[in-house]
Amino acid sequence: MTDQMLAPAPSRPWSRPFDALAVLAHRALPDGVLTLVARLGVASVFFLSGRTKVDGILHITDGTYSLFADEYALPLIPSDVAAHLATYSEHLFSILLVLGLFTRISALAFLGMTLVIEVFVYPDAWSTHLSWAAILLFLVAKGGGKWSLDRVLGIR
Repeated sequence: MTDQMLAPAPSRPWSRPFDALAVLAHRALPDGVLTLVARLGVASVFFLSGRTKVDGILHITDGTYSLFADEYALPLIPSDVAAHLATYSEHLFSILLVLGLFTRISALAFLGMTLVIEVFVYPDAWSTHLSWAAILLFLVAKGGGKWSLDRVLGIR
């Protein structure tokens, strides 16, 4: 956004407070802050979900196998394979997002997982899944941001 675009329009005096707020937000919340908060926020959702599936470091619990066999019951993949894939993915891609390493790939992986959850597991939770998708799409579009290992290593 240019300063000219951020300048308040003289023909709309009622919009001046809102224009001033937009200018302030643009200056106070650069993309680096927004991408960092997005990465940490969405990573926490998936990491905490992954932690409920394990006992100790990465020992998948019997309850997780039952959950994937009975409640989730994905039609295209055996439940024990799905349990492992989901659990390891939730841990790995969350850590990568926190570090800002391979951000776009991690966000795409979680976007795919969100789609599977929405279509096959909890179709009535679309509003939650849509909020995850919004954050993940932002990260796919913007990447890891200023404070990421992607930037340090020159990964686009």
